[in-house]
Amino acid sequence: MKKITFLLLLLIPFFSNAQNPNYWQQQVDYTMSIDMNVDNYQYDGVQKLVYTNNSPDTLNTLFYHLYFNAFQPGSEMDIRLQHIKDPDSRMIKNLGTREMPNFESRISKLQPNEIGFIKVNTLQQDGVNIKFETIGTILKVILHKPILPGKKTDLEMTFKGQVPVQIRRSGRNSKEGVALSMTQWYPKLAEYDFEGWHANQYIAREFHGVWGNFDVKITIDKKYILGGSGYLQNPNEIGYGYETDKVKRPKEKKLTWHFIAPNVHDFTWAADPDYIHDKIQGENDVTLHFLYKKTLAKEYLENWKKLQAKTAEFLSYFNKNIGQYPYKQYSVIQGGDGGMEYAMCTLITGERKYGSLLGVTAHELAHIWFQFLLATNEAKHEWMDEGFTSYISSLAMNEVMQQNKENPHEGSYKNYIRLATSGIEEPQSLYADRFLYNFAYGASAYSKGEVFLAQLGYIIGQDNLQKTVKKYFEDFKFKHPTPNDFKRTAEKVSGLQLGWYLNEWTQTTHTIDYAVKAINGQEITLENKGSMPMPIDAKVTYADGSSEDFYIPLRMLLGQKPTKATIIDDWSWVQPTYTFTTSKIVKSVEIDTSKLMADVDRSNNILEVIKD
Repeated sequence: MKKITFLLLLLIPFFSNAQNPNYWQQQVDYTMSIDMNVDNYQYDGVQKLVYTNNSPDTLNTLFYHLYFNAFQPGSEMDIRLQHIKDPDSRMIKNLGTREMPNFESRISKLQPNEIGFIKVNTLQQDGVNIKFETIGTILKVILHKPILPGKKTDLEMTFKGQVPVQIRRSGRNSKEGVALSMTQWYPKLAEYDFEGWHANQYIAREFHGVWGNFDVKITIDKKYILGGSGYLQNPNEIGYGYETDKVKRPKEKKLTWHFIAPNVHDFTWAADPDYIHDKIQGENDVTLHFLYKKTLAKEYLENWKKLQAKTAEFLSYFNKNIGQYPYKQYSVIQGGDGGMEYAMCTLITGERKYGSLLGVTAHELAHIWFQFLLATNEAKHEWMDEGFTSYISSLAMNEVMQQNKENPHEGSYKNYIRLATSGIEEPQSLYADRFLYNFAYGASAYSKGEVFLAQLGYIIGQDNLQKTVKKYFEDFKFKHPTPNDFKRTAEKVSGLQLGWYLNEWTQTTHTIDYAVKAINGQEITLENKGSMPMPIDAKVTYADGSSEDFYIPLRMLLGQKPTKATIIDDWSWVQPTYTFTTSKIVKSVEIDTSKLMADVDRSNNILEVIKD
């Protein structure tokens, strides 16, 4: 009864109290069953879904994602690998040398029994056959009858899939020997929102999905152990101890695992005959599952054991500093080709040193809040997903692991400055797949995205930043927020105007460079040598050994952050220099002692009067 009550609560639409009374979002409820052949890695599937059109628009077409189709020679993912200047090392083979590389796409060499595919065989709308066309990784559907605003339609499909040789996130037989990493494995309905359809071809990057409820049955060889999204409904039938002690397994050659995942926008699973399955209880009665191969070396097995209690601590940290995790299970599963977040679970590689295993788990668990519960369009606003996650996981590692770093974000600042001075930076607002360099994408999404939040604390104050993060989560969980939604939250909390910050940081490649230009007795002159303005914190040390902190508001803020510093006149972005007078003879001046302003040249941030 306790579980039923919880599941019913999750089924309640979470967008009903959206701040915008005109806000809407689509709803899709999946019922799926597949029969997996572990000998040839093919599976047959049936998908029934109910699609609710909550938009004010009449829909005549629909689009699905067929992600596995990317893992074929000649696909857009394959061609992109052959032409990008710094291809992902996991997806290419270097036929040359380090000095003279010659990259070859691994996808281009896949044989017919190694490729990935999802082939739709039949599709009906409300019992009537309808037309559809496969275009790369997109299925375009012409509806038999339009879906009117506020109406529902039933779509029933049969399909066949083949799991690709492990290449990227999804696949079979990874380098660590995990049999099946089943991410993006089913025909997934594309998102339709106030911007229209988000039916993007899959090149290798991020995702965007429709909120809904999943009822999934997976029939597979009985030797395999599964973990993933949702709640296992039939542990006794399959003889596996998710909610009971292990019992003797049935005699059937295949077993059907039945999962229900309420109010999520994806469903992921992994399977292997050699999985160890551990579980512990986390905060608020959340069961934490850990699935990893028993064939791991002793060092790695010990790391997975030590990881478990720390994962519970990370869960508590995020509950306290972002908001409450709303589900009753989370699974950390060995699989994939690195670390990637999914609904109620993550797939991570398992052959890691302890620190690395902790770091990737903290990061992927944090994604549950900043991606799977807030669910920004990470294909378009990847920095909100990766950057915000990196920000909070850096803080979590610093506290949980007692790292005692003065600035837990220091590494991201260094990486951002490397990007900003590299000559290849592109605006953060660029679609994730469109960056010319993988390095530029990674540094922009992760490092520059993390700096966006850390530096916001410099602009509006640390207390206001913490309040902003919590309010943002509380106001926009389950609502697909945009960058403007976050900006408006920060403005409401701080009382400051922040449109300039969002624009300059995410839509341009302007950089920050402030300098102490001159000290003349009691007079100090500062200079803005960069293209992006900022408010300024300056520490002045006087000739008598005393010191005083000054705060110069940026005029565009139309206010100032809470501070104990001496507040002086504001500085307009059009003024290249700023001069102010102190009460005593000045010995030295330092701009931004916190090092939270992302100044690309800190060598000119300090000036000291040198006596003859």
